Amino acid sequence: MASSMRVLRGREPVPDHLKGSVLAIGNFDGVHLGHQAVLKREQGLARQLGAPFGCMVFEPHPRQFFQPDRPFFRLTPLERKLELLSDLGLDLAVVVDFDAGLAGLSARAFVEQLLVGWLGVRHVVVGYDFFFGKGREGSPQLLRALGAELGFGVTVVEPAEEGGIKHSSSRVRDLLREGDAAGAARVLGRPWQVSGVVIGGAHIGTGLGFPTANIALDPALELKHGIYAARVHTDGGPPFGGAAYLGTRPTFDNGRPLLEVFLIDYNGDLYGRTIRIDLIARIRDDQAFTTIDALKAQITEDVATIRKLL
Repeated sequence: MASSMRVLRGREPVPDHLKGSVLAIGNFDGVHLGHQAVLKREQGLARQLGAPFGCMVFEPHPRQFFQPDRPFFRLTPLERKLELLSDLGLDLAVVVDFDAGLAGLSARAFVEQLLVGWLGVRHVVVGYDFFFGKGREGSPQLLRALGAELGFGVTVVEPAEEGGIKHSSSRVRDLLREGDAAGAARVLGRPWQVSGVVIGGAHIGTGLGFPTANIALDPALELKHGIYAARVHTDGGPPFGGAAYLGTRPTFDNGRPLLEVFLIDYNGDLYGRTIRIDLIARIRDDQAFTTIDALKAQITEDVATIRKLL
């Protein structure tokens, strides 16, 4: 159940009832099981202290700020991230603009101006690998020292692991690059989701008897091409099973990659509507077919496989 989480942006004044919070700081891209473990621990601490419970995230992701020309595969755009954080029961999310001004702040100035002066934190929770301030001069150890000096507590969290593998955003990205949607879901604690507005396509699917809803993807998305079992959320009702295809349509035009999804047992028009696609498992590679009949037969088989799987 989503909380009534307050989102603060652009150093807007903090309402009195949200001052003195327990605040987790990080990028939280993906809001995976490792992040969830940190936030649950923080929530317990906030309850003990009778304090509001929140997190601080940076927008854009620091990697995008420092390397703007290098595509960055984000797992969760900001609005999706805030939705997931709200679902975890946070009271507060602080969205900090990651710009030249922030990047130029010393570690001490970051703590004095943002954490103490603006937010008046009571306790801060960070990962073992959290670095901050100009040139990444601030470390968890320095944060502890500044907390002791300036009057707030600091908890440093070790990574959550399963079977010796760390739960991390990088791990989720690597799994999606390999096409392992099911593996990514195990680290996230839920299927990875992509969303977008349904746009017109070449109507190839319709001609084959499998009309698809098409969405354009961020060029930085590095999901492996192929056919995936999916669940498609349209308008708040139960999701539809789907056969999702990401690729260049090698049988036809080898064009720009689009995500196309055939909604099983759906009748209706989705053009111009936003849909959300949960990727459940990868079924097979993208491939070229010598005849249209061979492609139709393969899609029929894919849909049958996906029906069983879902």
